[in-house]
Amino acid sequence: MAPTTTPEKSETPLRSRIFADLTPLRVSPDYRRLWCGNTISWMGQQMTALAVSLQVYALTHSTFAVGLVGLCSLVPLVVFGLYGGAIADTVDRRKLGLYSAAGATAMSLTLAGAALAGYHRVWLLYTVVAFQAVCFAMNSPARSSMIPRLLPTEQLPAANALNSLTSNLGLMGGPMLGGVIVGLWGYQAAYLIDVAAFSGSLYAMWRLPSMRPEGEGPRRRASVLDGLRFLATRPNLRMTFFSDLAAMVLAQPRALFPAVAVLWFGGDAKTVGLLVAAPAVGAVLGGLFSGWLGGIRRHGLAILIAVAAWGAAIASFGLSRQLWLGLFFLAVAGCADTISMVFRSTMLQAATPDAMRGRLQGVFIVVVAGGPRLGDFLAGSVADLTSPETAVIGGGLACVLVVAGLGLGRRAFARYDARDPQP
Repeated sequence: MAPTTTPEKSETPLRSRIFADLTPLRVSPDYRRLWCGNTISWMGQQMTALAVSLQVYALTHSTFAVGLVGLCSLVPLVVFGLYGGAIADTVDRRKLGLYSAAGATAMSLTLAGAALAGYHRVWLLYTVVAFQAVCFAMNSPARSSMIPRLLPTEQLPAANALNSLTSNLGLMGGPMLGGVIVGLWGYQAAYLIDVAAFSGSLYAMWRLPSMRPEGEGPRRRASVLDGLRFLATRPNLRMTFFSDLAAMVLAQPRALFPAVAVLWFGGDAKTVGLLVAAPAVGAVLGGLFSGWLGGIRRHGLAILIAVAAWGAAIASFGLSRQLWLGLFFLAVAGCADTISMVFRSTMLQAATPDAMRGRLQGVFIVVVAGGPRLGDFLAGSVADLTSPETAVIGGGLACVLVVAGLGLGRRAFARYDARDPQP
């Protein structure tokens, strides 16, 4: 008897090859709740981040004081990212995710309470931001380590593409929404909405089953150093970090946007906003049209090509003197970054034993948090010594050359096959 094939089944593969593959959301209720909860809470966190920056500036009228907000979050992310990953490999990840999300909720509630009470102190804002970063550093490795337990390996690229949509939509929409809300109803409104948004994450974590690391004993300890030693002996996983650092450290032009907006495009603050938004727009489009990524098996080669595309797009941006063309190249770079992130995250989840996933995700946080900041410093320094054009073009070309060297030096990485994940 011929198989019963419906039109829907024949159409679905075509849609999934073009648009983001929603299969993970359909097949796993736990992942669906986790993704929805994280999407809502991440939007609220970005609203709060903008509201804190606005409040600090209103209290101090100092851009330096606003810059310290980023430092207050960066240091805990780097320090507790590694430590949080080790904890995630020791305890029930569901409980760690639940408690850390509850802690972040309490921090937003503190901000709201202080604003409602009229207690406006910069030190309190800095302290809360630091504790929020600690909660995020504990929550993220636990949440990321759960995903390979909720979905089959072949669905991880689709899940990571969906996660990229969450991240980039939050980075785009959260600050815009936060600015509107602060302007209409004040800081306390943004903080209270963030408290309500965390309910989605808390509910998702609460509904998950117990998620203890596989293969652990009753007295098992997870050492940060053990995780780093494991990474040192796993060349494919190391390459995912090296390739990302090549892009974020060598070819990160965002610190130069205020200068190039004036020097290259004759613009103002609005032009800077467009330059900042362009990579995020490209990243969102990369996530929306990510269905074809699920058919790629050579993940290592895809990472090398995507990172080289990022570098080439940044170098091309350095050559452009028309605003629309510059925005186009930045959007291409953002799209390439999404593709790289999807495959890097998938390799990290699929090729890492469950007992090590938390620690490797902790390293991932440190690289993601620290790499762009080092890139800002390098780009700013080179631009001061030479010119913004040299910094942008040279950085982009250096990224392409370094990633090509990495590929030639570790040819097995380009042959990595998702059907047989080898760390």
